[in-house]
Amino acid sequence: MEDIRIYCENSESYVMVSIGTTLKELSERVCHCGLPVLAALVDNKLKSLDYKIINPHNVRFIGYDHPDGRRTYIRSLCFVLQYVIREMYPGKVLAIDYSLPSGLYCEIREVHSLEDGRPCVHFVTDEELEKIEARMRELIAADLPFGKTMLSREECCRIFEANHQTEKVDLFRSTGRFNYNVYSLDGQQDTFYGPLVPSTGMLNIFDITGFNEGFCLQYPMDGCPDKVLPMKRQSKLATALKEHSDWCSVMGVRGVGKLNQAILSGKVVDLINLSEALHERKYAAIADQIYARRGSVKIVFIAGPSSSGKTSTSKRLALQCRILGLNPRVIELDNYFVERELTPRDENGAYDFESLGAMDLELLGRQLNDLLAGKEVEIPRFDFKEGRKYFEGNMMQLQEKDILIMEGIHALNPAMIPGVDPSKVFRVYASALTSLAIDENNNISTSDNRLLRRMIRDNRTRGIIPEETIMRWQSVRRGENRNIFPFQENADALFNSAHIFELPVLKYYAEPLLRRIAPSSPAFTEASRLLKFLGYIVALSPAEIAAIPPTSILREFISGQTL
Repeated sequence: MEDIRIYCENSESYVMVSIGTTLKELSERVCHCGLPVLAALVDNKLKSLDYKIINPHNVRFIGYDHPDGRRTYIRSLCFVLQYVIREMYPGKVLAIDYSLPSGLYCEIREVHSLEDGRPCVHFVTDEELEKIEARMRELIAADLPFGKTMLSREECCRIFEANHQTEKVDLFRSTGRFNYNVYSLDGQQDTFYGPLVPSTGMLNIFDITGFNEGFCLQYPMDGCPDKVLPMKRQSKLATALKEHSDWCSVMGVRGVGKLNQAILSGKVVDLINLSEALHERKYAAIADQIYARRGSVKIVFIAGPSSSGKTSTSKRLALQCRILGLNPRVIELDNYFVERELTPRDENGAYDFESLGAMDLELLGRQLNDLLAGKEVEIPRFDFKEGRKYFEGNMMQLQEKDILIMEGIHALNPAMIPGVDPSKVFRVYASALTSLAIDENNNISTSDNRLLRRMIRDNRTRGIIPEETIMRWQSVRRGENRNIFPFQENADALFNSAHIFELPVLKYYAEPLLRRIAPSSPAFTEASRLLKFLGYIVALSPAEIAAIPPTSILREFISGQTL
């Protein structure tokens, strides 16, 4: 039998293999770095290690230091947890609801819901959590293999109806596909939207910590795979995520399957109107909080990660403040950068514009204190092309009903204005905290939601190709982890900019952009993952998209906003 020539990027060498050789067998020949190989990129497509080689390929083996390696580890760990919950709590169902800073928030739910549509949750005691963790470690120590097979849609539906996974059944029946890959572990079956590791023995780094009514499944840290993520009890963020999850349940749309059914039955415009009304209530509630402190608060800071809708949030919040008789004035924090030669540089020697040191904190603090004292100040204009500030006679003085609204990535960091009276400042954190899930055990990443938003907006308004947005995203995320997420609990109010109908809108715009990325591109792997994820979602039609009001936060990304 003729051998096949494979180029292995890890060893930067060609290797001859027999037809039918698995990636796992090849990895054992060429990878000697000491780090576990979790999956592989075959011609920039993510594959599990049981993939059999029958053609020449470029192969890159990946571990936990790669985003797709981490996702492969986490999916596999979730299956072990699913196995244990199904074994220990027959008649109940595991829901992996949403991401927390420390891991995945999970609940054990009764099959029935409460009268208002919210899930009835089985409260897990510390003793129960210890038993769950101990059983997971037994399965991991046994090094059981994960299997995979292709089943028909009807076979899948029978399996998951018996497992009480109704969201998964709704999803399968709404996508129009005939076959699905189903994974197995010691007789248990489930679906995951990406490959798993070869066996449970590779999953020994994890922890489980009680949180709210459920628990947090903690997995290894990015950059330190031998340690689990530390537990951070960020109550404001968790409350916002739980609130959105419960609201989705009340609307009868806990998973993508129900959302697809609403679209296919022509009922999505009702969801659009309800979700927009919810946003309006949230804006009004935050404005009420500001108004209640009008005797002291004169500055509103708004912060949030990339594509969270900060600009729309500031404009909509300003409108609500005007309704209450306040007069919002806007100062752009971008005008307070230091001169280019004073800008700090990152580890690669490039200018680090996201660093707090890139801000002229002395000037900002002095002008804010002068404004609070009733003085008139001259607001600078920063010329990004020339890299310096100009003073051009833009004078500002705060009157009795005036209130400053300022938006920027450091707005929740107290170190930005250390000399300003904190009682004069109201801080708002905005982010797209989607709690909508694909199904019971596959949540949707809020980061993916924001990436799709940014890709659509960048291409539409700046002419940036999707490939470039994807390649920049990891750098953007590192900046958020450093400058934004550590300070989100400092917010006086948190605005969740996610919409329940959002992903079907983003699919309409993003799918054609993603399909343009060539297989030879380093962004192809991520584009393929996003396309696979979007493949489970029914897109809105142009007529349905037209029902989104011009003041919607989504219009900031897809166009048509009138704010």
